[in-house]
Amino acid sequence: MFERYAIYVTFDGAFGAAGAAWLGWDIARATVTREAREETKRPRKYGFHATLKAPFHLAQGRTEDELREAFKRLCGSLTPIAHEGLQIQPIGRFLALTIDGDDTALKILASRVVCEFDAFRAPLSEAEIEKRLKGRLSAEQISNVHRWGYPHVMEQFRFHVTLTGPLKEPHAQQIRDEVTRTFTPLIPHPFHLAHLTLVGQRADGFFEQITRLALTGSKPA
Repeated sequence: MFERYAIYVTFDGAFGAAGAAWLGWDIARATVTREAREETKRPRKYGFHATLKAPFHLAQGRTEDELREAFKRLCGSLTPIAHEGLQIQPIGRFLALTIDGDDTALKILASRVVCEFDAFRAPLSEAEIEKRLKGRLSAEQISNVHRWGYPHVMEQFRFHVTLTGPLKEPHAQQIRDEVTRTFTPLIPHPFHLAHLTLVGQRADGFFEQITRLALTGSKPA
């Protein structure tokens, strides 16, 4: 059993390989791809991904097998979503890949994932709540922490693939240029969200893929 679980969007092919090489951790193969770099130290253990359901401890009485089965049912009921693509964008002092274009359908999908798997999430401890509430949060984000265990869900959700930790001068521009050279030729246009990934956090803090499934639900008539 893993320490915590989460539901991610992960990537395959040359794009996924580039992300794994950049961060230094391949979440699909659970292998180190390079020595840790200062600028990727913070996101490295999470792997190259976008979060839909933030890491959570299993609720009392729930099992990993039940979680796997629920995840399988979910993927069988969801349909793929197409977007214009992804773009490199700063989020505060971090660099990330974000959705290029309308993300309404993706927000709906992410909200469904959060809702359907909340029964598997153990309540946050007081220490975890305090940690989640650090930083500048809006009233809605604070409410999300208490209701859903994470601030950036529902209307506050923003799809992003974290590429760096907080960048510091004088090397920030150098890292931005490196990110641009590495990812721009590989960013998918259009970007099809056609799989979800169930991941687990190991005792060493690193996340690894448990299973990655295609979205195979039928589109509504």
